[in-house]
Amino acid sequence: MSQQSENVTPDNCTHDCSTCGANCASRDPASLLEKTAAGTNIKHVIAVMSGKGGVGKSMVSSEIAIGLREKGFSVGILDADITGPSIPKAFGVHINDISVQNELLVPAVSEGGIKLMSLNLLIDDESSPVAWRGPIIAGTVKQFWTDVMWGELDYLVIDMPPGTGDVPLTVFQSIPVDGIVVVTSPQELVGLIVEKAVRLAGSMQKKILGIVENMSYVVCPHCGEVLRIFGESHVEEIADRYGLEVLGQIPMDGSLAAAVDRGAVEKLSTTYFEGLVDRITELMP
Repeated sequence: MSQQSENVTPDNCTHDCSTCGANCASRDPASLLEKTAAGTNIKHVIAVMSGKGGVGKSMVSSEIAIGLREKGFSVGILDADITGPSIPKAFGVHINDISVQNELLVPAVSEGGIKLMSLNLLIDDESSPVAWRGPIIAGTVKQFWTDVMWGELDYLVIDMPPGTGDVPLTVFQSIPVDGIVVVTSPQELVGLIVEKAVRLAGSMQKKILGIVENMSYVVCPHCGEVLRIFGESHVEEIADRYGLEVLGQIPMDGSLAAAVDRGAVEKLSTTYFEGLVDRITELMP
């Protein structure tokens, strides 16, 4: 581990950088970046990640994309959660909303004009499990970058799967990610797992824009009291430890989940994410 952090080539190097996360002297990071399809020009790439599932990462990805679109930017979402894709459901798009042109995939387009690519748009039955091994999953994510006609985009938001395995490594090595938003929830255990995600991003020399804490609290609809269902937040502690910014703390709100279930996430009227999107655009390189 110390060898990798000091940019020394490990003794057991296989010289196959595509399957390795080591930060060693023989690696040229730029050489691993994959090219997009002809006619595609993506200005900024934001990856939304967490070290654990179930923290609302896809909701945050969706709301960031919606907020950017409302500001007049051209936006796409790459659903990199191959075994648990949820972006099509949230936006109410289906397999018949996608097409092929010149052997390239043409993204579905949401009602609000956001381009979407997800494995659930390519399989016959949306409820069928994807029982694939890691290399195939990682390769599919790479193809969503190389074999899709994204066209001109100001921002591409990548909804990452949970954890720090094959897909995050593939994304960070193959795609020019400009900034990362890390999503967490208040539990101390989740905070520990998020630290793993933060440290992975740092080891891959990727800029972390900040942390979003989801399910931070509940506001009683009758008296307005703030209830912290999962206990006191630890997000500030984590952010301070790594010199990061807390971009937002999102409450638990049944209307958010209901909108996703209806495929109407774009029709949801909420101010929870306004400042978050503004700050992200300020922090982007």
